Amino acid sequence: MPVSPTYPGVYIEEVPSEVRTITGVATSITAFIGRAPRGELNSPVKVRSFADYARLFGGLWRESTMGYAVQQYFVNGGAEALIIRVFNPDGSTVAGSSTTIDLNAAGNTQTFSLIAANPGSWADNLHVTVDHNTSNPSDSTLFNLIVEEIVDGVTRATETFRNVSTDPNSSRYVVTLLEEQSDFVREAGAAAIFQPDPVTRAQYTDGGAAGDDRAAVGFDQIADEATLAANRDGIWALDDADIFNLMCIPPFTFDTDVGEPTWTAAQAYCKSRRAMLIIDAPSSWLDPADVLDGTNGIDGSSAPVPVRDENAAIYFPRVRIADPLQENRLATFAPCGVVAGIYARTDTRRGIWKAPAGQDAQLVGVRELTYRMTDGENGDLNPMGVNCLRKFPVAGNVIWGGRTTEGADRLASEWKYIPVRRTALYIEESLYRGTQWVIFEPNDEPLWAQIRLNVGAFMQNLFRQGAFQGSTAREAYFVKCDRETTTQNDINRGIVNLLVGFAPLKPAEFLIIKISQIAGDIQS
Repeated sequence: MPVSPTYPGVYIEEVPSEVRTITGVATSITAFIGRAPRGELNSPVKVRSFADYARLFGGLWRESTMGYAVQQYFVNGGAEALIIRVFNPDGSTVAGSSTTIDLNAAGNTQTFSLIAANPGSWADNLHVTVDHNTSNPSDSTLFNLIVEEIVDGVTRATETFRNVSTDPNSSRYVVTLLEEQSDFVREAGAAAIFQPDPVTRAQYTDGGAAGDDRAAVGFDQIADEATLAANRDGIWALDDADIFNLMCIPPFTFDTDVGEPTWTAAQAYCKSRRAMLIIDAPSSWLDPADVLDGTNGIDGSSAPVPVRDENAAIYFPRVRIADPLQENRLATFAPCGVVAGIYARTDTRRGIWKAPAGQDAQLVGVRELTYRMTDGENGDLNPMGVNCLRKFPVAGNVIWGGRTTEGADRLASEWKYIPVRRTALYIEESLYRGTQWVIFEPNDEPLWAQIRLNVGAFMQNLFRQGAFQGSTAREAYFVKCDRETTTQNDINRGIVNLLVGFAPLKPAEFLIIKISQIAGDIQS
């Protein structure tokens, strides 16, 4: 702060720096949307391993493919995921099962009801035990609460809450503790279904249809904007997430594909959030001829995939992976989880500007592909913007395509390649977050100079990492913010214009080797 000199001597004044570091955002946080046997509904829950997913959402489940996709994501290099669990009540309440606990202590005739933290038949395996071996046995409001998940006589998980109280003024008030700390149960008020008498252990019951897993989910639970967006349900639950970069919607069941209306809504949402949508080829595409079919193919009149977009990529064929729930026999899966994991692995090892494809993009855990493609068939699909999964000697199963769905040759799009599009999205999101300090600053040359300094430093750092073409910074990028980009009329309207350009690295799809013979010298 400015000093006021009053005596002869030396004064120290700290001058604020004009440097405001712009930090690059995450690049491969993947959102998965689908069914799970348990877990919080319509809320983005962050998991950093499949063990986290299994603990919170119940792990692998034959009724849904999402658990398998998440497992394949982490096996192939994924580091962070957001899980959106959706549920189809099929006309019944989503309240879940409940049971009433009789405290049964001297001087305390209170009862309170517990309800499963979220719906699903998993709640039928919960057992609740109450005892009064508390720190103050004379306090009739205190008790210990133990909640166990017991499956086939084996205790899988236990939650213990000691010295909880029915007194709302207590720091150990049972309602608050369960709400904040329990993954299993909540206090249900008067929603009791039955009351054991007397109670030492109470088991949850189904309570009619409320605890059933009900029907498979679909468009109505995931992508119907008219009914879901206002309540932030389905894909719009991601409104509560700070950032995600990739979206996967695994097939609803092993026999049901994600339909075109769901893909279209998801694609539009991803575009609004500067994220990429990974689209699984429909199960009806058995060979390249099906992909190119005029009715149900990628550009067919009844195509089961959305219209082409620069924020989406599609992969064909499907993969065959050992299913732990079926004695490790091979089962067919959509590849979205595997592909998302390879995106994350490539970002970590090489950077977002490297195409998630090539011999380094091996499909870990994949035993077979549902269709083994030839070079000629690959040559038919690649110009159509369909990324192929191939099997090669030594290299094994790999991703052999790096185009967006707008990457068809005939479209001549500037966003033909996945790494180019993802690099642009990364820069956009990083600058969006890193320039918030500009708002309400005086709009004149000193501000523009600061903007150029800080954005230029960010772009220079990317250049040094090898993110752009060119041997010099001038060839690789530019940052422009001055009187040319911001006119007096812009200033009068409160606008400052920043122009950033970069020379993207485009993947080398084709290597052409020219060979000729050298003619020997002819002696005359």
